[in-house]
Amino acid sequence: MADGRRRTRAFEEVLLQVERRIADDGLKVGDRLPGERQLAEQLQVSRSSVREAIRVLETLGVVSSQVGRGPDAGAVLTSRPDSALTDLLRLSLGLSSLSLREVIDTRLMIERWSAEHAARAAPLPEPAEALMEAMPAMEAAASAEDFVRHDIAFHVAIAEASGNRLIAAVMRALRGAMRKYAIEAVDRLGDTRVLREDHRRIHDAIVSGDAATAVDAVTAHLAHAYPELF
Repeated sequence: MADGRRRTRAFEEVLLQVERRIADDGLKVGDRLPGERQLAEQLQVSRSSVREAIRVLETLGVVSSQVGRGPDAGAVLTSRPDSALTDLLRLSLGLSSLSLREVIDTRLMIERWSAEHAARAAPLPEPAEALMEAMPAMEAAASAEDFVRHDIAFHVAIAEASGNRLIAAVMRALRGAMRKYAIEAVDRLGDTRVLREDHRRIHDAIVSGDAATAVDAVTAHLAHAYPELF
């Protein structure tokens, strides 16, 4: 039990330090975090606790870790862990243990709602642009991992286009669990053509303000990706 508290404290301290550095303009997206040993000394925790904390931050999509030595080694900040959402990110510690059923049920509820409200709020030039940018990137993807990275950006953009910041934050927090199962789904399908056509229908429905079609298109898309759950 004590070990669990120490691990949680390590994660919280690392996250708080990242937030403090961002607030002080000392660390920006693309910048590298202090090394594992340095963080351990600063936080007075073991290097294994720091390693686990960085792994959790990577699962949440806050940092990207690189193996090796020298200037290219270590964790790089990939998104801003906004202070207002700290508690939500902490709750996300257990995301990696979520089942496929739990992830897809949650996505279905969130994405149906998001698509409906995004369509009702049309025209939305900025979200529409984010959706459009993701689609050619998926066309050019050279691997399942690359396709899924842009696929997730597409779906997060829908949540952001809904206008509900908490819904968008939940989708961003789900990225780690989404990535795991989405890559498996793409590998299983082999051909992403159906998924790309789904994205086009979702985008067109949202941009045209057709809420009912947007909801139906999102539902059909998840059914195509995860037929065993529908």
